[in-house]
Amino acid sequence: MASESASNPSDTPPQYARWIEWLIVAFALLLRLLWLGMKPPHFDEGVNGWFVDQMAKQGYYQYDPGNYHGPFHFYILYLAQTLFGRNIVMLRLPLVLINTANVWLLLQFRRFIPWRVCVLAALAFAVSPGMLFYSRYAIHEAWLVFGMGLAVWGAAELWARGTVRGLWAAAMGVTLMVLNKETHVIHLAAFGLAAVTLVLLEKFSASADDGLPPRPAIQQWSRKNLADVILVSLLLVVFFYSGAFLDPTPWSQLAKNFFQAFAVWSKTGTQGNGHIKEWYYWIQLLLRYEWPVLLGLAWSARALWPGMNRLTRYLAIYGLGALVAYSLVPYKTPWCIISVLWPFFFLFGSAVDSGMRFLEERRFTSTAAWIPGLALLGASFAAAWQLNYRHPTEPGEQILPFPAGALSPLGPKAQAFFTLPSYVYVQTTPDYFKLTEPLDRLVALNPAALHMPANILLSSYHPLPWTLGLFTSVGYYEKESPPVMDAGFILAEEDRVADVEAHLKESYFVCPFQLRDAMSGGKLYLSVARFAPVFPGRKPDFVPHPHSAP
Repeated sequence: MASESASNPSDTPPQYARWIEWLIVAFALLLRLLWLGMKPPHFDEGVNGWFVDQMAKQGYYQYDPGNYHGPFHFYILYLAQTLFGRNIVMLRLPLVLINTANVWLLLQFRRFIPWRVCVLAALAFAVSPGMLFYSRYAIHEAWLVFGMGLAVWGAAELWARGTVRGLWAAAMGVTLMVLNKETHVIHLAAFGLAAVTLVLLEKFSASADDGLPPRPAIQQWSRKNLADVILVSLLLVVFFYSGAFLDPTPWSQLAKNFFQAFAVWSKTGTQGNGHIKEWYYWIQLLLRYEWPVLLGLAWSARALWPGMNRLTRYLAIYGLGALVAYSLVPYKTPWCIISVLWPFFFLFGSAVDSGMRFLEERRFTSTAAWIPGLALLGASFAAAWQLNYRHPTEPGEQILPFPAGALSPLGPKAQAFFTLPSYVYVQTTPDYFKLTEPLDRLVALNPAALHMPANILLSSYHPLPWTLGLFTSVGYYEKESPPVMDAGFILAEEDRVADVEAHLKESYFVCPFQLRDAMSGGKLYLSVARFAPVFPGRKPDFVPHPHSAP
């Protein structure tokens, strides 16, 4: 196999390299901003938005170990919502920006990994269906991914040059991980085990000295630098977990809560709480969406042979370790995959770069050498476009296009494996807009509508508490009935529709409504007396029977 030595001319960035890099970052940003509000808020986005609303009322975020998500994300959402407005675009914008920054961060690895590999990795990251899909969600994962990348970059900088900058980058990366998700313990353990494995592997199969030297450089930071870094990291952790020092909970209890979260998280991870998946779930998602990552996963075997770039080899070991760990945990939700994907983008870049060198050595033109990599990136972009801009709320499942009956001899287990799951999961349906669009129009005509009574008779109702957070008289009734059924608007699941209509005394505009695909359908009732200006000329769909029950 061809060595990845820096002596190869393709390792030298062209004069216009910075222009290429900024174009990639701009392209990634454009993809993440495009039609950002087209998808209704997800269940978890609604929950996170509701937490932000509680912060606004209380003045700080009170950390709950039962939530086992760090507080940093909520403060960022609070800042965005306070400064720029309370809407889904502003709630998602911080994640768009940090995920775009991650594309930029991958390009900074050119200090340790061949430039062309980094460019291919950044492009694959930019057009990844999963990275794009979950960067347009107001959830924690994008922060965790950026923290991991920053920590690895900082560690590589410390090893290669021993700079103070590397020390700060590594520490801030780890701190960001700690501030966001308890799953950081999996990755920190994988980082350490991968380092030990790399050292052992180097004794039998040496890497190429084209990015990281075989031994660490002389460190340029002082004890004071180290003390400053530790102090700032601890202050950040204490600041956010103590509610910006505003939480009246005793410090001993705050410390206990921090560690108790791991017990709660581990219990959820083993019991599943309705999200148990087979160990091969992540492979199924890769088969459906992430073809460049599949190539990178296969190319990880290259780490066994000598001559590989040392940091790329480390990322292969770490990536495989993290993937195995995530596969062993029964609890699986699809957005967690972006925490596993990122190292394999470098492996994809390494695989394609090696193929390009093979072609170049045989006197193919440089343009022809780019074709295989661009073909895979094009396929990934097409899948990302379909998922994010055409079918972002359609869960569905898809069978691989084998001939009919081809899997039958293999039995039900094989058929289950090739029934590929979707990234669309616990997603609010477009019926959401049947409620929000008339409400927006009514409030624009009459702001007093924010105080009209409303009844939500659903077994599960997020993201509605955040969506309707400005409405002052909304009642949520999972099982019980409201004291007065008539209201400005009513949402009811199918099994409660008969009871609702038996107790209504007013006329309503009615339409079918389903909040999420996993829930039963139902109906949305909009009071004719209130919404007539929004639907001029429309006839009532429900008129109460003169003998309806009181």
